[in-house]
Amino acid sequence: MAFVSGSFLIFILLVCIVYFLVPKKIQWLVLLVASYIFYAFSGIKLLIFLILTTVVTFYTGRWLGKVNEQTSAYLDAEKKNLTREEKKLYKNKQVSRKRKILLCAILINFGILIFLKYFNFMADNINSIIGLFTTKAQIPLLNLLLPLGISFYTLQSVGYVVDVYRGKYEPDSNLPKFALFMSFFPQIVQGPIARYDQLAHQLYEQHHFEYNRVTQGIQLILWGFIKKLVIADRLAIIVDQIFNNYQSYEGIMLFIAGAGYGFQVYADFSGGMDIARGVSQILGIDLVLNFERPYFARSISEFWRRWHITLGSWMKDYIFYPLSLSKQFSKLGKKTRKLLGNYIGKKLPTFLSMFIVFLLVGVWHGSSWKYIGYGLWNGIIIVASILLEPVYIKVAQKFKVNTESFSWMFFQMVRTFILCSLGRFFSRGLSFLVAIDMMKRTFTKFNPWVLFDGLLLNLGLDIYNILVIIFMVIVMLVVGILQERGIRIRETLAKQNLYFRWLIYLGAIVLLLVVGIYGPGYSATEFIYQQF
Repeated sequence: MAFVSGSFLIFILLVCIVYFLVPKKIQWLVLLVASYIFYAFSGIKLLIFLILTTVVTFYTGRWLGKVNEQTSAYLDAEKKNLTREEKKLYKNKQVSRKRKILLCAILINFGILIFLKYFNFMADNINSIIGLFTTKAQIPLLNLLLPLGISFYTLQSVGYVVDVYRGKYEPDSNLPKFALFMSFFPQIVQGPIARYDQLAHQLYEQHHFEYNRVTQGIQLILWGFIKKLVIADRLAIIVDQIFNNYQSYEGIMLFIAGAGYGFQVYADFSGGMDIARGVSQILGIDLVLNFERPYFARSISEFWRRWHITLGSWMKDYIFYPLSLSKQFSKLGKKTRKLLGNYIGKKLPTFLSMFIVFLLVGVWHGSSWKYIGYGLWNGIIIVASILLEPVYIKVAQKFKVNTESFSWMFFQMVRTFILCSLGRFFSRGLSFLVAIDMMKRTFTKFNPWVLFDGLLLNLGLDIYNILVIIFMVIVMLVVGILQERGIRIRETLAKQNLYFRWLIYLGAIVLLLVVGIYGPGYSATEFIYQQF
């Protein structure tokens, strides 16, 4: 059931009616049933993987919780009889036990994801290596279906068991309620990747119908629909034309494809997030923000702090910090200080951890070498920028650059935008080698004059549709500027008089109905990140 469909709107309407009419104590049960019905539309057979991950995660959490309780109870009971060394030995024994339990859950949950998403990729590469020596004993490729949202709910499940292992909170004791946390339908398609302590209690609490929340939720849904159907799916026509026929283009046209895909992904992904957050807000539930105007970022590292925030936060808490603060990485840093100097040696654990994180970010996006290239592109730029930071400071001081001026900040935003757009060659290109070729052709045959010879009108859109894109990108830019200045647009709109508010609402609805891309022959309703 696609978010941008009439059936989804009917589904939401029915869910909301039932949700607010039933006794408040069983509202969570309505959400659970609705979530599983929604998920079943993607394939009833695929529900088994969601259920398996849910059961494994729930009982692992319970097991870890019992170990935590046993440890605390034993130490409290024997605190006067145990020496400090005996307490330490007991704690270490319990920690070792918990690690084994945690490792089992991680292997099962990630094992399901790796098998379904990456088996054919790994088998294909192994077959290529085997093929260098013999044509026999090839690994057969499997016809595997990827369950809806598996990349998202797998990270959510692993984050939960790690937090319980760390003692951040008590494990959930109600399996059906925990199943709701794992399957909440607005965010299971493409996130955000929720944390248990942020989302679970909201799902279980009682909620009343609130007019302001409902109206603001509907506004957010409408804005998400506009981003998806007016901007993203219109940009997709130009982007697909260039990327799928990249040999016919060069220079500025290839850069336009990369930049256009960046705006397409942003409108598509953030539009989906707006719909998810809007539906949740109607139900009285606040999902965490997953985007914070990433194209205002002044560096690639800041871009990733603003883009897909929950993925970056997950990687930081469960990969980056455990690696960079580990004993092994600390020892490595000490050794390299002697060889490479204080600055590089001190930063090396950070560099290596960050490099691994972005390699995993690339792999998470898909089972292809191009996604690995995408992760490496971002990781190399971020590591290089940190490594060369002292050089930047000296150059800025030498040329007396005012780093607080608007012109310098604007330059940084443009530079970041260009680097992000070039990186899109990897995430959207047909392959890793094609992405490299596109990047090469962008710089070796740069030809800005083609913008004025009518070539833009041969990309599948007429001048009317191109003007719609330009206008809507400007609208997104203005909305972003207002939000950067701290203006809460929906709250501000709610303070205006009734006639003005409804003029805005009706204008947005007319815009969606008149300019949105849908109807007979239109099938590109799936969100880009839904495929990940």
